[in-house]
Amino acid sequence: MISDILDLDATAQAAAVAKGDVSAAELARAAIARIEAGEPVLNAVTQRFFDQALDMASADLPPGPFRGVPFLVKDFYCHMAGTPTTGSAKLLEHNLIDHDSALMARYRQAGFVTLGKTNVPEMVTMGTTEPVWRGPTRNPWNTGHTPGGSSGGSAAAVAAGYVAVAHANDGAGSIRIPASCCGLFGLKPSRARVTLGPDVGEAIGGITAEHVVSRSVRDSAAVLDATAGALPGDPYIAPEPPEGFLAAIARPRKGLRIGLTLDAPDGTSAAPECQAAALRAAVLLRDLGHQVEEVTLPFDGAAFRAALSTFWPMTVTRGLSAIAEARDADPEVLLRELEPFNQHLFALGISRRAVDYIRDLVIFQGMARAMGQFFATQDIWLSPVLPFTPPRLGYFDAGVLGGETAWNRVLDSFMFTAPANVTGLPSASLPMTVSNEGLPIGIQLTAKLNDEALIFNLAAQLEAANPWAMPRHKI
Repeated sequence: MISDILDLDATAQAAAVAKGDVSAAELARAAIARIEAGEPVLNAVTQRFFDQALDMASADLPPGPFRGVPFLVKDFYCHMAGTPTTGSAKLLEHNLIDHDSALMARYRQAGFVTLGKTNVPEMVTMGTTEPVWRGPTRNPWNTGHTPGGSSGGSAAAVAAGYVAVAHANDGAGSIRIPASCCGLFGLKPSRARVTLGPDVGEAIGGITAEHVVSRSVRDSAAVLDATAGALPGDPYIAPEPPEGFLAAIARPRKGLRIGLTLDAPDGTSAAPECQAAALRAAVLLRDLGHQVEEVTLPFDGAAFRAALSTFWPMTVTRGLSAIAEARDADPEVLLRELEPFNQHLFALGISRRAVDYIRDLVIFQGMARAMGQFFATQDIWLSPVLPFTPPRLGYFDAGVLGGETAWNRVLDSFMFTAPANVTGLPSASLPMTVSNEGLPIGIQLTAKLNDEALIFNLAAQLEAANPWAMPRHKI
């Protein structure tokens, strides 16, 4: 019976705890048992806090909407007091944090019981999860394939049934890519919807957003209700929605104008199976009473790719330089401890000038203006999430391919997702179908700035019209 409850979404798990059908401690022990059974294969959970979690579950938990629900935190940004935040970089193995981030504190207040931290690619720079130090995370649908990244550990854990929802964040697609690869729902909120404080301001030019991957749309909406909001000192603040995100699901919107693109903005062609998933979504949406037409996005896709290709490497250069400064060390010496891919990005980024960074931001801001006009005539941008189905592990391996070939493959993987990051728009992946190899394929819904409510509303309609499986790894 407890196993059956663990198979429910987080909202239903919380209701079971509230009714007394299961205790928080019993649910935590069941989740721990699944993690211990599945991890020899999946390698999704790289830090375990089981004793601490059981103590928490046995104590008086806060009366939040997810009281007693097992949870996992991605090993990046969301600091948890007394634990290291490593980004799966051995260089940060001993980066012990003495405080909770604001988001972690909100997860605690929501009642979640955190069991551990999940795997990421080293320094979260690519859409797969294969760090050398921590080892690769495997996709529960087919363990020879990637679960995506950078929130790949979280996505694999949810898809495997360890937990119903897990923390994730997204700087170029890192929520939506693994959600697509693992058959989950994953929303990247609007810029500044969830504070990055107190440690981070805007995070890489404002492109990074915090949230979760989940089995259900309603879980994602309810978690955002519980965690959204600013802190004093945030560089910008998203306006409060007129009603809660969960409440926005209740009244299905009709007659929405939906613009469909099948290829990426830079011209990268999506695989036929990925295009077929988007076309299937278009058929379902028309059946639901919406208008769908193919459109052209109103910005220069080639210029976008070129700007991203100079902008993204600076994230590694900036990060390693900050570590070196904190340790009074030479970044070129610390660089030797990074994997080949991040060594390549550092080499690209160190040659960029401040004027290059500003130029890239101007291009991104121009895209935001253009998309603002786009959403004057369209309510939703519908597209694939990835230009290919979940690739086999090793597809992005710079040690084998060389840095530039791996970097071009990573850039390809960002082309549908990263526009929402650089413009600040809300965007979500939701499951649509499976590939010929039996791997999930998601579709992407993107809305105007600060209109997550519309994405939740439409995603819930698709969830009802095309119920997706909630698979877990068969132990």
